[in-house]
Amino acid sequence: MTRNHEIRPDLDEGIDRKVLSQLRARFLKLNSVRMERALEGLSTRQQGVLTLLPLFFHVNHPLLPGYVSGSTPAGLSNYEPDASVLAEAQRLTRSFSYKPRHGSNPPRPILGLFLMGSLGTLAQADQSDMDVWVCHGPDLSEEELAELHRKCQLLEIWAATQGAEAHFFLIDPARFVRGERDNQLSSDDCGTTQHYLLLDEFYRTAIWLAGRTPIWWLVPVYEEEDYEQYTHTLISKRFIRADETLDLGHLAYIPAGEFIGAGLWQLFKGIESPYKSVLKLLLTEVYASEHPNVRCLSLRFKQAVFANNLDLEELDPYMVVYRRLEEYLNARGEPERLELIRRALYLKVNRKLTGQARSSGWQRVLLERLAREWGWDQRQLALLDSRSQWKVRQVSTERRALVNELTYSYRFLTQFARNEKTVSLINKRDLNVLGRRLYAAFERKADKVEFINPGIAPDLAEDTLTLVQSPNKKEPGQHQWGLYNGSLNALEWENFAPIKRSRELLELLTWSHRNGVIDSSTRLALHPGESDLSEFELFNLLGSLQQSIALPLTTVDEEQLLRASVPSEVLILVNVGVDPLKHHRDLNILMTTERTDSLSYAGVRENLVLTLDQVTLNSWNEVLVNRFDDEHALLDCLRDYLNDLPVTQHQPRLQVRCFCHNRAQFIARRVEEVFETAQTLLLSRLNHRYLLQVQQHYHVLELVPGQVNHVALGSLSALMDYLGEELTAYSPLHLDPMALEDHDLALLLPMGQPECIQVFYRVNEHDAELYVLDELNALWQQRLPYHDEHSLLVPLQRFLQSVLYRRDALLPMDATQPLSLETLYYQLLPSGSGRARRIESRQAPQTPVNKPFYDVQAIIGKVAHGQVHVTLYCDQQEFSELEHGDQLFRVVAKEIVGQRRETERYRCYITDLDLSGLVGDGGCSSNLYLRYKADLERALNEALALA
Repeated sequence: MTRNHEIRPDLDEGIDRKVLSQLRARFLKLNSVRMERALEGLSTRQQGVLTLLPLFFHVNHPLLPGYVSGSTPAGLSNYEPDASVLAEAQRLTRSFSYKPRHGSNPPRPILGLFLMGSLGTLAQADQSDMDVWVCHGPDLSEEELAELHRKCQLLEIWAATQGAEAHFFLIDPARFVRGERDNQLSSDDCGTTQHYLLLDEFYRTAIWLAGRTPIWWLVPVYEEEDYEQYTHTLISKRFIRADETLDLGHLAYIPAGEFIGAGLWQLFKGIESPYKSVLKLLLTEVYASEHPNVRCLSLRFKQAVFANNLDLEELDPYMVVYRRLEEYLNARGEPERLELIRRALYLKVNRKLTGQARSSGWQRVLLERLAREWGWDQRQLALLDSRSQWKVRQVSTERRALVNELTYSYRFLTQFARNEKTVSLINKRDLNVLGRRLYAAFERKADKVEFINPGIAPDLAEDTLTLVQSPNKKEPGQHQWGLYNGSLNALEWENFAPIKRSRELLELLTWSHRNGVIDSSTRLALHPGESDLSEFELFNLLGSLQQSIALPLTTVDEEQLLRASVPSEVLILVNVGVDPLKHHRDLNILMTTERTDSLSYAGVRENLVLTLDQVTLNSWNEVLVNRFDDEHALLDCLRDYLNDLPVTQHQPRLQVRCFCHNRAQFIARRVEEVFETAQTLLLSRLNHRYLLQVQQHYHVLELVPGQVNHVALGSLSALMDYLGEELTAYSPLHLDPMALEDHDLALLLPMGQPECIQVFYRVNEHDAELYVLDELNALWQQRLPYHDEHSLLVPLQRFLQSVLYRRDALLPMDATQPLSLETLYYQLLPSGSGRARRIESRQAPQTPVNKPFYDVQAIIGKVAHGQVHVTLYCDQQEFSELEHGDQLFRVVAKEIVGQRRETERYRCYITDLDLSGLVGDGGCSSNLYLRYKADLERALNEALALA
């Protein structure tokens, strides 16, 4: 490391031209090393592209690439090609000869060339782009700019023939300083909303190719706020020549809106390529957490150069980012997030440190140093180096960490936007659209097939798998399906843990198809257990899934996300793994009869439709699987299908398939007729009742149903129950002034108001009463142990935010929609056991915007015979009744306590809840969520007391 005295060119003490020259030389020294490293990682032809670019912008010559006309703006400030460049040009075009420009001061409209991107950095790879900023003078006409733009296009085409992906961006520095630009300025640029953050990246990463150098190099960090005055003095008093530098602006202040724009863009990219985004996402978080006193990395970089701390490795752009993130996460005590950032950096660099394909060069040396510093052993390195061979287990583990990070980033971004209160309607709209993208990609809900591989590994397909139906030991009398690695016989599979287990076969097969675990080349060994599933049926089930859900799925456009999701493809599979005649043995004699109705078989009114599995791909690319298998299976499936139909004429493509042992084609055709007839009647927009004859009963399906509720009241307890019932619309309450005179309700019930959630609390000596009037004025109440207001209210606040996030994701949206329903807080006073006499408004509980918390999510769905099942997720790790049976809550309580740093035991809380498996995507009011939350927390905390 080079260390000399720090240069301090102060205006008050007089600026030394020699000092300024030394500063410029230091920046150019770093620049030279980065250029050498960039060239070192390129092929010979790619090196030629980078070497010749300044010449191509310096002259117009018909024999050189990029030639448009003799009038195209040409001439690069302070540049003359040396002998090596001219030799390279003559190798390209033998007859080319360079003629220097004549005149004392020939026009030089090209001010400077700079290379952006990964070239010359730790993360340079064979496929790294060349993003080139072409800085030009402000006086070019529209015609001249058009010709220069055309030249850039031709150079991009020529570079591609040399194996280089180049992108050129025209920059007018004068307009850039004013924040005026019409296009993106790099292939990784989200647009005009990131001016200062892009400039920050430019100053610490760009490689100067030729022309003028940035005047920013010469401004001390402590003069950044007086940048204009300082640079004016440098030029007006002729400490530097005006034609030596160009001015792109300063970084004394970064507006809050830029962090939101940067976060939106990186989160959008992170949905499909999370490793590439987490580093920039976390850097955005660091900057936003410092706002408004942000000390961006480019200023740290400049300070190091001024201090002559020219450690080439530590000043590498990616190392500079990593060190800042490491500092931030260590200060917060978040080792798990730090390990994720380390993995993301290692995989971004993509230089293997193990195996025969070990990389070489300075990048490998630096990575080895980092790996030793991080305490990584050969096993850890070998696992990361084998990423291209990762399968389900490795990907699922990594997904948990990545989704946690992306979800946390979205929460942080949303809260930051609320706190700053300067976010435009466009930002609000973008936040909502992004929230829906995240919801569709990662959010769990009942019946939704989880996608586990968002750009983590290239291929999850297995060569050989074993599919097994077996008794569920955790739920006596029930069965489950398991998918195992390899080809296992009946004695082997019990000794292995399955890749995935499910209650129903179609849920497991759809998950395997959606995640690419089973593809057309996978060999499947089948142990059907007590089912009637045959290899023929299994093959056709997978074929139907591949036809209905064609992979890869197309990208969902923004217009789709502005509307509620609707079905796009619906596949209904009848009698999966079930032979209907095996269940109606007295009818086997009639199985050759073709003139029968599968819903009233052979004239004796036996229904051959025993089960239906509905697989739906919706307009947000969510894949859902629903099972119907009771006596009303067909009617329930038909009802749900019709209720989900969009009101527009763009209807989903419906396919009905059946591959059971007997009468499969007739059954499928009959079911399809029923669905098509009912759909046609519904779309005619008339009131209809559709008559079905199934299993000796006649059923009337109301296509436009109505509903009536009846209520009877008795005691105060009955009143509380009544006030807590689910409502379908806002219902105001009118109280007798003498009613409930000594109860808290007498004060809070008259305060109910629509379109908000109202939280009331009353503190007693050792406990507190919580009341919530939801957006429809339904009441929820709970008594909790009391420690302080923060621990009382924050868990509820977080839960309500999660519920509202789910609600918002299911509603149609326009640009003026608020981010969410407002939640209002009130305290009933005085505290204690006496009568409450007044209510005072309170601020929402304040928690640090960037403070993470432990997620405990619950998914409640239906199983056979009207029962429900609960699946819990602790920081993305799944705990299900299928695996743990009646010990589920005890296992989860133990997991939660094991993750806590505090020794004191306190309550377990549910932070998120999905009820779509019970109420559908139509949603329900917040009150129902709160009631289920209380029940789940009661079970968890009872288990905690026994743990």
